[in-house]
Amino acid sequence: MDPITTFSGKAVAIPIENIDTDQVIPARFLKVTNKDGLADGLFETWRYNADGTPNPDFVLNRTESSGATVLVAGRNFGSGSSREHAPWALQAYGFKAVISPSFADIFKSNALKIGLLPIIVDTESYYHLVSLCEEEPQTQVTVDLASQTVTLPDGQRVGFPIDGFSKHCLINGVDQLGFIMQQDAEIAAFEATNPVALNTQG
Repeated sequence: MDPITTFSGKAVAIPIENIDTDQVIPARFLKVTNKDGLADGLFETWRYNADGTPNPDFVLNRTESSGATVLVAGRNFGSGSSREHAPWALQAYGFKAVISPSFADIFKSNALKIGLLPIIVDTESYYHLVSLCEEEPQTQVTVDLASQTVTLPDGQRVGFPIDGFSKHCLINGVDQLGFIMQQDAEIAAFEATNPVALNTQG
C-alpha cells in the first residue's frame, strides 16, 4: 500500500445520494479476487448504454473528467452490501479519495484498509465543492492527511476527521497486517517474558 501524505488531483462530482455498492460495481464483477478488470466495471450501468457504447452524458465519460483522482459524491456513499470490490474498483480506476458528507460504515472501513481515503466534509463545503466541479471541470483540490484538510481552488481549507490508527497506517503505507508486523520486536519481547506464553510453550 502506497503511503498517503499530501496530494493534489482533479475532482469530479457525482452528487447523488445513497449510491450503493451495486451501483459502484455490479454483482457480476464480483467473481474476481483481485483488482484486475474492476476499473472497467466501475459505475458500469451508468457509464455504458444498453448496447455497450459509452454514455456521453455520464460525467466520467467526458473528456474533461479524464485523470480525475478525487470523487465528490452524495451523502451515504457506499451503502448496500459490504462488498470490498467497491473501493477496489474506485482505486483501480485511479481515485485516491472520495469526498462526501457521509459514508456507509462498512464501505468506509473497507476503503481505509486498502488506502482509498474517505473524506467526510460538512454539508456546506460539500455543496460548494460540487458547484466548483460543475462550473469548472478542471477543478483541483489538495488533500493533506497530516493536517486532515482539503484545500479548495479558492484557498479555503476544509477539515475532515479520521481515527488515529487509520491515519497512522495510511501515512506509513501499511495495512492492518503490516502494522502488526511492525510490532514484531515488541511482540517477541512480550512473549519471552509473559508467564502465560512461557507456560503454553512448556
